Amino acid sequence: MRIVAIGSRVFITSFQLAGVQGLKVESASDALTQINKITGKNDVGLVLLSDDIAKDIRKELTGIRAKTPVPLIFELPAPGSKKEKVDYRSLLKRILGV
Repeated sequence: MRIVAIGSRVFITSFQLAGVQGLKVESASDALTQINKITGKNDVGLVLLSDDIAKDIRKELTGIRAKTPVPLIFELPAPGSKKEKVDYRSLLKRILGV
């Protein structure tokens, strides 16, 4: 299974140097379009998404995570972003519909 990084040019460059496919996007809606394309494929196991883009589409991402467990969509800090506390327990409850 492949790994795909989605974000700005700065975000994806380091992953590309490590051999990970990178998809440069300009907006959250572009990222959501790319994620929807990726979820239809069986060869992608992990999507690394920059948190600056993910914050605008978190509700949609939660819906995708609830419907399709693979690929795993994981948010990582974008270069220069502020540290943000994530309540994983609450996120898991939303994904499971509890």
